[in-house]
Amino acid sequence: MSAYDSFPIYQCVPNFSVGRDLAVVKSIAKVISNSPGIELRDFSADPDHNRGVMTFLGNAEAIHVSAMAAVDVAIDRIDMNRHTGVHPRIGAVDVLPIIPLRGGSREIAVNLSRKIGYEMAAAYDLPVYFYEWASLAGRPSALPELRRNQFEQLKQIELIGDLAPDAGPTHIHPTAGASVVGARGLLVAYNINLMDGDDSIAKRIAARIRIDRDVHSHLAGVRALGLYLPSKGLSQVSMNLTLPYYSCLPTIFEYVRKIAQDLGIKEVVSEIIGVIPPSALGSASPESIAWLDFRPAQILPFEPEIFG
Repeated sequence: MSAYDSFPIYQCVPNFSVGRDLAVVKSIAKVISNSPGIELRDFSADPDHNRGVMTFLGNAEAIHVSAMAAVDVAIDRIDMNRHTGVHPRIGAVDVLPIIPLRGGSREIAVNLSRKIGYEMAAAYDLPVYFYEWASLAGRPSALPELRRNQFEQLKQIELIGDLAPDAGPTHIHPTAGASVVGARGLLVAYNINLMDGDDSIAKRIAARIRIDRDVHSHLAGVRALGLYLPSKGLSQVSMNLTLPYYSCLPTIFEYVRKIAQDLGIKEVVSEIIGVIPPSALGSASPESIAWLDFRPAQILPFEPEIFG
């Protein structure tokens, strides 16, 4: 029996609006990793996205405690008025999802995410929106819709009507903005970097994905954006695979590589933010997708259950 068989396992993947101040990123990672019953499986920070992503596992109670500890550090140390980056965002704790992995339930994940969201709203006078499985009746549930206005737009207006939060005040926090909290199924954050070429090619590839996903099963559930990363001098096809059990990474890699090659791009490399289920690679190796900075801990040691 492994350590993962003894109790229900949940995953929390909060995205913080900090990727350039590594001291803050490490402080958030430290409070998570020091939380009892928690395994910090991966954390990353990117200066162009200006975003830090933590991926940690534990039971529901441990996730609750560690998530709130991380939120406390982030809200204390991140000032959105000084934040710039290529990634859409509305707040210091931009999005905080809870994902059941093994032995848990969708209902518990929803209840846990709402508990965290209501606590954030009350403790920090922070507007909170619930998304995906945790969305409230009659309210928007998709993350892109909830984040269609950025911090700069939201701080100029009252949050009423369609913009009214599900918890908290009708004005954003002066430095922490607003947050989106929810529960969802497993998602893979997958980026493919185009090693030569500007963002126009990345945007063309992303647009092609958004068209082809309706007719090609291997692209089902793939959300894509084309971005330019100034610090690296390259462009990126940034993807969220919302149905990772049906979106095999080697197939998507070859799809993007072929289009990029046809457009004159000679080399592409993969980047995974967070963790993936073993099935996401199929029978292929990390080398087959040119996985940059691969760490074995990024492949989960078990196959997660599918929660509908």
